[in-house]
Amino acid sequence: MGIDMDKGKNKKRILTLNIDIISYSETLQKIVELATSRKPSYICFANVHMAIEAHQHQKFSEQVNNADLVLADGMPLVKSLRSFYGINQDRVAGMDLMPDVIKIAEERKLKIFFFGSSNDLLEKIKLKAMQLYPGIEIAGTFSPPFDQPINNSIYIDMINNSNANIVLVALGCPKQEKWMAENSGKIFSVVLGVGGAFATFAGTVNRAPEFMRKVGLEWLFRLGQEPQRLFARYFKTNTRFIYLTLIEKLKSTFGNKNAFN
Repeated sequence: MGIDMDKGKNKKRILTLNIDIISYSETLQKIVELATSRKPSYICFANVHMAIEAHQHQKFSEQVNNADLVLADGMPLVKSLRSFYGINQDRVAGMDLMPDVIKIAEERKLKIFFFGSSNDLLEKIKLKAMQLYPGIEIAGTFSPPFDQPINNSIYIDMINNSNANIVLVALGCPKQEKWMAENSGKIFSVVLGVGGAFATFAGTVNRAPEFMRKVGLEWLFRLGQEPQRLFARYFKTNTRFIYLTLIEKLKSTFGNKNAFN
């Protein structure tokens, strides 16, 4: 599938992902709306890794595209929307959104559940959230065992019984998106797959300087922090993303002139 496919006036396609064209502030408003109604729903934060996973696996692409929102988390996706469609889309990154979601939850008296990561990190998140936002209502925290399946009805019941309005999930891509797609319909909350935002919020992983974020080099900063874990993945996914989007750009330039309208 090419980038030219456009599903709905508020979505634009990058490779096989349908990205929502929505501002940062509108995203927060939508989350509050879903959280207040406790409508079963989930939100994906798309980056290069997710785009390549979706391009290679049709089922995963469908799972992401079925989300209530698919947000442009990575700067390469933001730049691709500008290049292909002339859209100045806000970057809506999970690392930026997570503290704002907790702040709004405190203001609106919405309960938050933290699901995923490790018990140690969850405790750090809980303490920091309570320190920064004293009125926050934390419905619960849970770290599912890494060596066991997480499609477990006990976990769903635990979240629902907590009366959480918002569930923040950190299981890593593509695991967290698959889990949300398969289980969010049973959860009476809005579920956000924020992944690495847990570690940056807790302060165990440093965020890239703002100038690196603006020019799309946050991945390079993260690579410098965890070269052994991230080098192979970044080399593979970043290279493939550049190649695939370049091919689509050439097609639109020398082939169908109206492919991106």
